[in-house]
Amino acid sequence: MTEAFYPLATSAWDDAEYAAMQRVISGGNFTMGREVSAFETAFSAYHDRHYAVMVNSGSSANLLMVAALFFTKENPLSVGDEVIVPAVSWSTTYTPLSQYGLKVKIVDIDADTLNFDLGQLEQAITDKTKLIFAVNLLGNANDFQRINALIAGRGITMIEDNCESLGAEYESKKTGCFGVMSSCSSFFSHHISTMEGGVVLTDDEELYHILLCLRAHGWTRHLPKENYVTGVKREDPFDESFRFVLPGYNVRPLEFSGAIGCEQVKKLPALIAGRRNNAKIFIDMMAFHPLISIQKEIGVSSWFGFSLVVRPDVDYSRDKLRTFLDARGFEYRPIVAGNFAEQEVLKFMDVECFGSLDSASHIQRNGLFIGNHHYDVGVALRALADL
Repeated sequence: MTEAFYPLATSAWDDAEYAAMQRVISGGNFTMGREVSAFETAFSAYHDRHYAVMVNSGSSANLLMVAALFFTKENPLSVGDEVIVPAVSWSTTYTPLSQYGLKVKIVDIDADTLNFDLGQLEQAITDKTKLIFAVNLLGNANDFQRINALIAGRGITMIEDNCESLGAEYESKKTGCFGVMSSCSSFFSHHISTMEGGVVLTDDEELYHILLCLRAHGWTRHLPKENYVTGVKREDPFDESFRFVLPGYNVRPLEFSGAIGCEQVKKLPALIAGRRNNAKIFIDMMAFHPLISIQKEIGVSSWFGFSLVVRPDVDYSRDKLRTFLDARGFEYRPIVAGNFAEQEVLKFMDVECFGSLDSASHIQRNGLFIGNHHYDVGVALRALADL
């Protein structure tokens, strides 16, 4: 394999991020504090949502979202409740559901959009369904109008895994703004990078207070005096210092992550614009390829990466595609975790697969994706012309 001239991911940092880290070092406070709070304010403002809770990863964001739904005063989730998820996502979309004793029902994806097969989703919903976990895959929004129509009036909550789709839009509204909560990731390879980091967004004040409590040990220290978890905090700070009221975690971020995040959010519109400019080149080249299909955009994608899926019934294979990409210096990966129903970890989970998952199985054996970047990669993408 030649040296990669088209890597999977690259840094979007410059002097501003290093100066932000130095600011933290000079200040001497490294645990979660003012920098994290400033990032949360900027991040929620970007999405026009009321609250943002930063954590140490997008995976932890998923965990806290699922956990929080068990502790609401009205209609909390219970062990054994049914949640529907798409067959293609990352492992930590599924594992928190299992860890909280939920019944996981996996439905197929749409072969074109790579998100929910909405026909299968409609058939899969039953009176037992309490939660829909929508995943916006590779920068692509779900058809939230259709999903909301399917669950309207049925007592079903929707949350979003938006870790791969920061900045995507559906009907002029950013993804991450449709579920009662949504998770975002700021890992190195994502649209913004705090190296490690994640965020939960919500407009629900009760959920916000629960998330604050769950993020740090389940204690009350970070709750406002009047809150939805304990009602009113005690007057004596000593009494509240080690008061644990929920079975929480320690998934707090560092001040470094918050400081870097503040600089990254400033750049976010330009970072997304660069990815979309690259997508125009990619779509122009690949939209009608006879051997390869690409992801069909819903709304306005933020193009986390570019999927390449060998079409059914053609004289071509993924192995041939990999050989082609290797020879031209492309890094690539499976499409997220492929068909998660085929992963060995499912033997530890209470899982039902709805239907045959044909599209997810096809992705598992015939798909991969190459990365996208915030800068011009037209030269590299044009190497696909020989496919």
